[in-house]
Amino acid sequence: MTNGRVLVTGSAGHLGEALVRVLRDQGREVVGVDVEDSSFTDVVGSITDRETLRECLRGVGTVLHTATLHKPHVGSHDRQAFVDTNITGTLVLLEEAVAADVESFVFTSTTSAFGRALTPGPGQPAAWITEDVTPIPKNIYGVTKTAAEDLCELVHRERGLPVAVLRTSRFFPEPDDDADVRAHYTDANVKANEYLHRRVDIQDVVDAQLLAAERAPRLGFGRYIISATAPFGPNDLAELGRDATAVVRRLFPEVDREYSRRDWTLFPRMDRVYVNERARVELGWTPRYDFRHVLDSIAADADPRSPLARTVGAKGYHSVPTGIYTVR
Repeated sequence: MTNGRVLVTGSAGHLGEALVRVLRDQGREVVGVDVEDSSFTDVVGSITDRETLRECLRGVGTVLHTATLHKPHVGSHDRQAFVDTNITGTLVLLEEAVAADVESFVFTSTTSAFGRALTPGPGQPAAWITEDVTPIPKNIYGVTKTAAEDLCELVHRERGLPVAVLRTSRFFPEPDDDADVRAHYTDANVKANEYLHRRVDIQDVVDAQLLAAERAPRLGFGRYIISATAPFGPNDLAELGRDATAVVRRLFPEVDREYSRRDWTLFPRMDRVYVNERARVELGWTPRYDFRHVLDSIAADADPRSPLARTVGAKGYHSVPTGIYTVR
């Protein structure tokens, strides 16, 4: 990573807290900024406030930008709030980072940006999702995150700011927002299944962030999918769309034994597979928490989550109860 202080935006959130924890443990000087006060927030303020950011950016060599309105906020915040935070806030931060001669900028985006490209019709092959797939956002969250990604690329090209965009898959600890999924699977079962194609542990996300910050000055600009390494290949896609269980059983013969001990079941089909090859090659990223790790952990009656994931836990997205999502 570059020299100097590290600015972490969204320091009261899941990923922000995890980053601050790890950086502090490494002895790095960290400035955490968030609209919410927390033990990991040094400055309470908005990323849309230039004066606040200018003060935060003094002596900063690396910006890790995780502050955002998330998908859980779609039902509680209007579209303008998403534009203000996710687009305007990112633009202000990019411009002030350029003015402060920041050496490396990492923007946390989301695989939700792919939107409707993730959901082929019934009976169709699963989608093979690489960074080259064109996003088709399906809500204001996806729209604003893809717009913010484009701002990152624009500022890099016009002003030379090194930027890595990390399209991160699910790592939140809250239950699935799909009522049908919650009705048919326990939460632990859902998350175990997702490591096959659409989930990542927060420790692996932190590792990717720090590697991206280190390599951004040499790479210039890049977009990367950050998700656990899927065990599938392109030749599996048609069968994953019809009978995912058969594919998983073929690759992991012990899965039925371990799942039956917990009364778990596999997903009957998968609609997408996230491909993390570019991040592994260009960032030198080696995710440790995948479905193989999950099976080995549950076979030993151990928690498959990383120690960091267990420490951060569930933080909530709202100050009042909002659907299934926890409160702060």
